[in-house]
Amino acid sequence: MKRPKYIFCTGGVVSSVGKGVTAAAIGRILKARGLKVAIQKLDPYLNVDPGTMSPYQHGEVFVTADGAETDLDLGHYERFIDEQLNRTCNITAGQVYSTIIEKERRGDFLGGTIQVIPHITNEIKRRIVLVGEENQADVIIVEVGGTVGDIEGQPFLEAIRQMRMNLKRSDTLYVHVTFLPHIGATGELKTKPSQHSVRELRSMGIQPHVIIARTDYPVTKDVIEKLALFCDVDDDAVIPLVTTDLLYEVPLVLEDAGLGDYIIAKLKLDDEAQKPDLTEWRSMIRQMRSVKEVVRIGIVGKYIELHDAYMSVKEAAFHAASAHGQKLEIHWIHSGDLEKGKNWDELDKVDGIIVPGGFGYRGVEGKVLAARFAREKKVPYLGLCLGMQAMCIEFARNVLGYEDANSSEFEAPSQHSVIDLMIDQRSVTGMGGTMRLGLYPCKLEPGSIAAEAYQEELIKERHRHRFEFNNTYRNAFEENGACFSGVSPDGRLVEIIELEDHPFMVGSQFHPEFLSRPNAPHPLFNAFIKAAVKYAGVSNHTITPLEAIEDKSEN
Repeated sequence: MKRPKYIFCTGGVVSSVGKGVTAAAIGRILKARGLKVAIQKLDPYLNVDPGTMSPYQHGEVFVTADGAETDLDLGHYERFIDEQLNRTCNITAGQVYSTIIEKERRGDFLGGTIQVIPHITNEIKRRIVLVGEENQADVIIVEVGGTVGDIEGQPFLEAIRQMRMNLKRSDTLYVHVTFLPHIGATGELKTKPSQHSVRELRSMGIQPHVIIARTDYPVTKDVIEKLALFCDVDDDAVIPLVTTDLLYEVPLVLEDAGLGDYIIAKLKLDDEAQKPDLTEWRSMIRQMRSVKEVVRIGIVGKYIELHDAYMSVKEAAFHAASAHGQKLEIHWIHSGDLEKGKNWDELDKVDGIIVPGGFGYRGVEGKVLAARFAREKKVPYLGLCLGMQAMCIEFARNVLGYEDANSSEFEAPSQHSVIDLMIDQRSVTGMGGTMRLGLYPCKLEPGSIAAEAYQEELIKERHRHRFEFNNTYRNAFEENGACFSGVSPDGRLVEIIELEDHPFMVGSQFHPEFLSRPNAPHPLFNAFIKAAVKYAGVSNHTITPLEAIEDKSEN
């Protein structure tokens, strides 16, 4: 097997500087040269994975096809390079330390003293190499989470330093993403923090080959030359990356700055690389930039204070809106506010409602109210995972008359648990990595909205849940206008539900947002936005506050 090349991305000065998008963008410009690319994220935190972490701390949990709960940056990677990554592409310090401790307990080290070097660093390197073996990639891009100087990141930096020693020099390249702060009083961009960040990196034995200079202001030639001089890199290896309102433009910025050719030369990939072809990507960006008509979509969630908690949902809606020539305007609506009678005027402004996933009872009643609003007002509705379950609870309460209908996930007493714990989950006691995770097949009902959207009979989608629709209530739902348009091949599990007398009210137990791409919107999001655009053309958006809905239920 041919030995892959490695690009290691580190970050300096501040966190959230854009390493993930930068790594994904580099992957895109290399793929445009005909190279097969895989991207890996190294997370220094001690959690085994982000699956049990609060969305407020970590943002979205991105699920891979093979069922790994991973960092949201893997979503960026997949959307940019359009490759399905796997569990080898996200490793954490928790995984690494757990593996080494388990080996020590088994006696694998024959009584030796276990140390960060070489045992922890060797395990990190083993997992980096594993990405190449499992993905058969020409180039592996490895993003190191956190910021240079973080104590928990030191073993990872040491491991990528050693990788250069273990391979040919032309097989590795270090990219350092840093930030240039702007001093308002003088109007200057300052390079000193970046210089210090590179000095910190060099003190650990890593000399970056490329500096990506993130900034909110244009970068002059003088600043580029100063960075090159003090960071000891070539002038053409200092790439200014000015903040953009369109993430998908970043590959073009990097390519036009010459980064693609520089990487090819440094890694000696001239024989393998083709002439870059970003024609389709440039056309896509022109389309995204040219939209003028606005489609207003309400995202009713319980974690909306941190938009990153719904990163893939937001991006999937944007992909579909752009494909329909629409400018996406998101109205972020806290489901807890709807429970308190607040923000109903915001809900009434929108052309479509997305209710995304989540866990726990907090805010669920607000999601149920949003589902009722959408059903009664004929507003296009897309429910994802818990959003599908909220749709089912609402239907059971207000159409079937089961006033106490609920999910057995919640402590609220109910005689009608229309959502119940999956049978194979009932003996599960642990929380981490024990849900129904990853890619599963779904058979579609011919003639349904879902089948029309997909134009296929059998699909595969990614899941992350413990609870499912309770089949005891299937007949009652179907007799009152619900259609189970997607089920597992054996017919046991409900995957998609839709309402027959509604222009678009669809709920999926799976997460379609994970498979959406900027140049290939997901079929369900595509159909949802199409319905929202149609609704916008006929809607006069008459406000229906919480009190009006409650009054309606009493009459």
